[in-house]
Amino acid sequence: MNYELLVADDHPLYRAALKGAVAAALPEVTFHEADHVGGLLQLIETHGGADLLLLDLNMPGAHGFSALAHLRGLRPDLPVIVISAMDDAHTVRQAMAFGAQGFVSKSASAEAIGAGVRAVLNGEIVTPPHLGNGSEHSADPGALEVASRLAELTPQQFRVFSMLCSGKLNKQIAYDLEISEATVKAHMTSVLRKLGATNRTQAVLLAGRLAVDPNEIKTPVEELD
Repeated sequence: MNYELLVADDHPLYRAALKGAVAAALPEVTFHEADHVGGLLQLIETHGGADLLLLDLNMPGAHGFSALAHLRGLRPDLPVIVISAMDDAHTVRQAMAFGAQGFVSKSASAEAIGAGVRAVLNGEIVTPPHLGNGSEHSADPGALEVASRLAELTPQQFRVFSMLCSGKLNKQIAYDLEISEATVKAHMTSVLRKLGATNRTQAVLLAGRLAVDPNEIKTPVEELD
């Protein structure tokens, strides 16, 4: 069987190592790569038949578990293995609670990475060995509620939301996405409504519920219409 895998990580050398480990475990595999969340969303749109996503937690635009939460709504049928150097019990269990089917530490051997990918493709749940069977996956109910709201965003709305969390102004978002400021404001209105937020600051504070590192979320500047 020829598997189609999406690899989302911003470090080219690690992507190469990851692909090598997977290729050694699967004789027939096609890779599609992204180095930021915006590129990943494009891959999701153009490769709807992909069998698995390998997702770096710290990739630009991810903002903790926000990208994972959004992808669960966008492609609930796509298995996701989170790849991260942060493999403490809390981070792993949070990732699983937010919808990952597997978690592989970046310090894992090539053989362990390949075995983990094969296992998830076979429908199994995979977590690092030091966590035992990984059966206890829980997250703060408030965070799970935020995750469910992020899952309702369209890809473009999530792009706008991600840039908001990076501290960008509407005009900067418009420039980066090559759309008008009026369109950005329209997306922002939809984002706030779907998140149940009254303003940009509250939306970013909600995103903080899904952060791995609270310092990665920047308080936005409120803008006048």
